[in-house]
Amino acid sequence: MLKLFPLGGAMLGGYVGWFLGDRFGFGVAFVLSSIGSLVGVYLGWKLALRLK
Repeated sequence: MLKLFPLGGAMLGGYVGWFLGDRFGFGVAFVLSSIGSLVGVYLGWKLALRLK
């Protein structure tokens, strides 16, 4: 679980970031997707530790 939740968080966060930034262009979508992935990894890791 400690590896699965951060991976899922990265995928979900990256998708949300891309979705939000897509209307402003490729560069903004890429940056927001990267930030969303980092936030998703962190939140997924925290969740996995909490459920452990």
